[in-house]
Amino acid sequence: MSQREFDVVLHGATGFVGRLTAAHLASHRGAARIALSGRSQAKLEALRDALGVDWPVIVADSHDDAALAALARSTTAVATTVGPYLTYGLPLVGACTDAGTDYADLTGEVLFVRRSAAAFHARARSSGARIVHSTGFDSVPSDLGVHLLRERVTADGEGDLEDTVLVLISASGGFSGGTIDSLRTQIDEVAADRSLRAVIADPYSLSADPAGESAVGRVLDGRRPMRDPLLDRWVAPFVMGPFNTRIVRRSNGLRGFAYGPGFAYREVMGVGSGPAAPVLAGAITLGLGAIVAGMSFWPTRAALDRILPSPGEGPAEKARVGGHFRVEVHTRTSTGARYVATVAATGDPGYAATSVMIGESVLSLALDEGRGAGGVLTPAVALGDRLVDRLQARGFELSVSRG
Repeated sequence: MSQREFDVVLHGATGFVGRLTAAHLASHRGAARIALSGRSQAKLEALRDALGVDWPVIVADSHDDAALAALARSTTAVATTVGPYLTYGLPLVGACTDAGTDYADLTGEVLFVRRSAAAFHARARSSGARIVHSTGFDSVPSDLGVHLLRERVTADGEGDLEDTVLVLISASGGFSGGTIDSLRTQIDEVAADRSLRAVIADPYSLSADPAGESAVGRVLDGRRPMRDPLLDRWVAPFVMGPFNTRIVRRSNGLRGFAYGPGFAYREVMGVGSGPAAPVLAGAITLGLGAIVAGMSFWPTRAALDRILPSPGEGPAEKARVGGHFRVEVHTRTSTGARYVATVAATGDPGYAATSVMIGESVLSLALDEGRGAGGVLTPAVALGDRLVDRLQARGFELSVSRG
């Protein structure tokens, strides 16, 4: 790749998560050459001044193909926080693909990633662009947790991963209007085209090799309250599981199903083992179902819209700074060995911690050695140990123990 004007362009820099990511980059950029991008020059300049940096600003609308093409050609890597990605994301993915420019985003939208892969995976492999979706709480802890398990199990000579489950141990933080707007957009897409229901329901809808999935282990998506057989405790569905599991399965497919022929992956929320645990698990399941159902019908959606945050809004600083998350990824291997990967960090998972994850992801794409092949990739496949090292340096816990 010829020398580019910038190492990193942050697109959507003046949005809620964009501002947090810009602040992280301002503190931890090293020698990286960075520019801020968005629709409003005045807002971009105000953000730059507030950060106390002298970065250039680039005015680019997400539907201005010429501006996006120029943006992509100017930089080694782009990070974008502009969602819903189903509405705004594909033109920038296309521009980066054509320019051979690396790309990172925060999407948790199955339909967007599926369309991106269908349209751009082969072209990105040809151009060398690494298109890395879901470099925030969706889906870095999931993807890197399984990545670390696979490395440790292989190093110990304990066969392949088989029954594997991520359990949310604890988390605290808030919701942003952008996340809610992404849910609205995907619900509306499915309502307009009922055939998309099958895509949303398909556990391998983001697979890199659908034909090869029949040889992979059974699917145990955690969509109901149950006493989990691997964890031996009651669990409820994890709201992000239906997306994260598909990213992890895409990683497995992109790696030639290296996790093993018996690999079966799911994600759940732990609720304990006491006598009240089954009731709590059932209540959480019903509550999650009620939220999705409420967003699917106009009368209840209108009521929810009056109380939920709007796009551009998010949790207050106290909630962001005081938040945290901790997940464990448990596995039983083909030799019967047990391992647990832990991924944890301080800060609101969806915003404070996520801004670190996408910030370090795009810095890794732009600066770190060990560049792999292009394509529509995942955090584990595109970044792997380089991102692990970067996050550990920022105070994240990423570890594996034998249980």
